Amino acid sequence: MRTMLTALAAAVMLPVLPAQAQVQMIVNFAAGGPTDIVGRLMQTEMAAALGQPVVVRNVAGAAGTIGTAEAARARPDGQTILFSPVGPVAIQPHYRRNLSYSLQSFEAICQVASSPVVMMTPRNSGLRTVADVIARARREGQGFPFASTGHGTIPHIAMVGLMRLANVELNHIPYRGSGEVMLAFQQGQVQLFTDQTLLIRQYELHPIAFLTETRNPDFPDVPTMREAGYDLVYTIWSGLYAPAGTPEPVLARLEAACDRTMRHPDVVAGMTRVAQPILYRNRADFAAFSRAESEKFRALIEAAGLRAAD
Repeated sequence: MRTMLTALAAAVMLPVLPAQAQVQMIVNFAAGGPTDIVGRLMQTEMAAALGQPVVVRNVAGAAGTIGTAEAARARPDGQTILFSPVGPVAIQPHYRRNLSYSLQSFEAICQVASSPVVMMTPRNSGLRTVADVIARARREGQGFPFASTGHGTIPHIAMVGLMRLANVELNHIPYRGSGEVMLAFQQGQVQLFTDQTLLIRQYELHPIAFLTETRNPDFPDVPTMREAGYDLVYTIWSGLYAPAGTPEPVLARLEAACDRTMRHPDVVAGMTRVAQPILYRNRADFAAFSRAESEKFRALIEAAGLRAAD
């Protein structure tokens, strides 16, 4: 009888605790970029908290939408989760008309970070200020390229905002991720990129201006875009999602693992080291925040007439 009860209990628990089945964390940008770095910082402690191996899988392309679409199609059993920044989940469904998913295709698990955005350039580019950038843009026009991690991402939309405020035109060159942009920097293909702070020290870049309300304490000599005369404020937040329909017990378990992960001293130290400020939101708060952000970008994209052809 005891054996039968034990077997029955194991069967009941199976959907929530699949014996040693690995959890696949889809990261929707290429290896080496900020999203990938944070996902891998979380990986070890997430595995310990879940009692299962966690495997990071980069599925890059189309501004993060390829990996996001794959995660949306996954079985809602907790064995596939998505780690994504704001763009693929809150911007792209409004920016691209032909996506197979929307924010409603996912269940929020937790937000883990909110990173400031900075315009940066290689140290040998000759660009030091926003005024330098605008002057070169007026001189070279569309011959002056800037990089992004894809159409409709924050690195793209932020530069579209600057072009419109300054009444200049630049040549937009999208890449699959920040790692590819850094290679393009090294090869001299582009000299301007607006993305997350950790890249500055990692690749010894020159920060031109932060797109934040106040100066960054780690770079007190670098002005904000507002100080340069352009009212542009953006952050890149990131978090975990599961496919819609994932059972409540599984979501609760993933949320608890995320909470434990983001409190772990090694993760906290690692996030500090790579300039990724932790901003934790639990499942309910992150779901509400995601909806609010999605609506904000829907309104912005519609008001600006900004679509995938831009």
